[in-house]
Amino acid sequence: MQRSVSTIQPPSPSAPSSGPEPSSPLRIADYRKFWLARFAVVFASTGMVVIIGYQLYDVARTDYGMSIAEASFQLGLLGFAQFLPIFLLTPVAGVIADRFDRRKVAGLAMAVDILVAIGLALVTELDLRSLPVLYVFAALHGIARVFVSPSMTAIAPNIVPTSLIPRAIAFNSIAIEAGTIIGPAAFGFLFARHHATPYWIAAALMAVAAFSITSIRNLPPVPKNARRDHPIRQIVDGFHFIWRERFLLGCITLDLFAVLLGGATALMPVFARDILHVGPEGLGQMRAATAAGAAIVALWLSFRPLAKNVGVKMLLSVAAYGAMTVGFGLSRSFVVSLGFLAMLGAADMISVFIRSSLVQLRTPDDKRGRVSAISGLAISASNELGEMQSGVAAALLGATGAVVFGGGAAIVITAIWAWSFPEIRRARTFAPRWEHET
Repeated sequence: MQRSVSTIQPPSPSAPSSGPEPSSPLRIADYRKFWLARFAVVFASTGMVVIIGYQLYDVARTDYGMSIAEASFQLGLLGFAQFLPIFLLTPVAGVIADRFDRRKVAGLAMAVDILVAIGLALVTELDLRSLPVLYVFAALHGIARVFVSPSMTAIAPNIVPTSLIPRAIAFNSIAIEAGTIIGPAAFGFLFARHHATPYWIAAALMAVAAFSITSIRNLPPVPKNARRDHPIRQIVDGFHFIWRERFLLGCITLDLFAVLLGGATALMPVFARDILHVGPEGLGQMRAATAAGAAIVALWLSFRPLAKNVGVKMLLSVAAYGAMTVGFGLSRSFVVSLGFLAMLGAADMISVFIRSSLVQLRTPDDKRGRVSAISGLAISASNELGEMQSGVAAALLGATGAVVFGGGAAIVITAIWAWSFPEIRRARTFAPRWEHET
């Protein structure tokens, strides 16, 4: 399987070219709107996911009388309930992001998520919680997310100059990690006091995100030929593009399999409730610790982005992610566990920053929606499907065994990918490949 140089063209201009080029993405008004939308939607979404997971585990243990292993398996099913719509609809979402106004697509998807949050608030207020109800709302949340992700990811390169894309990705990561820090911690704190409050706040935050993203003004129009090809042909073309570009294929699948096996997030409710005994507030702090480590690294990268030997650094960061996962699984001290989670988040942030920059800069704009959707599918598979894997592994090995096994597997996967995709090891800088070939 050889890469075809002729298939890649430079991305179309990303931002308006009038006047001097800004020195920072934050100097661009549309990017500030995008940043606010990204922060608000992540704040709401990550907080909701944490509370849904805790509610489901608690309902399984309390109302259904399940054992720890049985309730852990329910968490795995919850991950699958979120992943299934993502798996089925991701190709469609990518095509829609390339055929229609990305702002409107993202805004409509956020509107659906507002209804999901309101529904969960009412179910919680009226004490109508049950496993089937929580599974249904989790699946609806997954449907909304599948359309938000590729549309928003494809917008960013259109509103900042190409030279600022790595810094924009770092600032994006700050928004994501800040939301991931504040969302779970705040929602865990609020849930402990009034169970429905987090969902009401999530609905308000989604409304802010929808308004911000749809108010972006300087977005290039959808190309006239974007709707000429049949949607099925466009879906196939997106997958074919990634398949023949070994570099992109290696980056996307590395994240897919490493996090799929090494994710510890799904089992955090088990550790919070029955191993570390810190309850929902502790669960929020655990999720926030991971995001805090990532946010610190993202802030550093926004001012001093990596520039050399980026491929090797990405591989090393994924291996470090696996090692920190093993440490978390073995820890029985809440403080030590928070430390491992913070380092895990820092390692993951380096990997995400490098992979996102490389993929964005090596994908032409007319395919960014589809490539972002496929990349998002890999991320969702590694997260949601990884939650199912973690739940099954916990039922067989126990929570500790599942986390330790997963972290070790992530290290092994990294070694295999380093050997199987030498293109990753050879990536020295973020410069698009065509700049070296013209």
